[in-house]
Amino acid sequence: MKSLLPPTIAPPFARYSHGVELPPGARIVRTSGQLGLAQDGTVPGGAEAQAAICFANITAILAEADMTPAHVCHLSTFVTDRAHMAGYMAARDAFLTQATVLPSSTLVIVSGFTRPEFVVEVEVWAAAPPT
Repeated sequence: MKSLLPPTIAPPFARYSHGVELPPGARIVRTSGQLGLAQDGTVPGGAEAQAAICFANITAILAEADMTPAHVCHLSTFVTDRAHMAGYMAARDAFLTQATVLPSSTLVIVSGFTRPEFVVEVEVWAAAPPT
């Protein structure tokens, strides 16, 4: 993957790239949005704890395709309030520690999810060389 950061536009203001070029023939994985729902059905309070579950779930999904968080090329995230952004970003930055190319990213504030206790949802695109 190649990070696209044109010098003619303002640089990203967080850990992401403006664009990512994928290599020809890359295998692509697209996840569904993951919520902060633990395997036992519990939902922790707070965006950071919920985002940590989202990213753990995404890591497990990627592993099914023999990929890791380093293969993520795009993040789409939805939070229910600006107050949740810092917690989400802390979990996201921890998730991206393996990344050599930062993914592109979209972060949107939404009015809510299917259950009121959810405050964050994350979905990703990932790309890896053919097997």
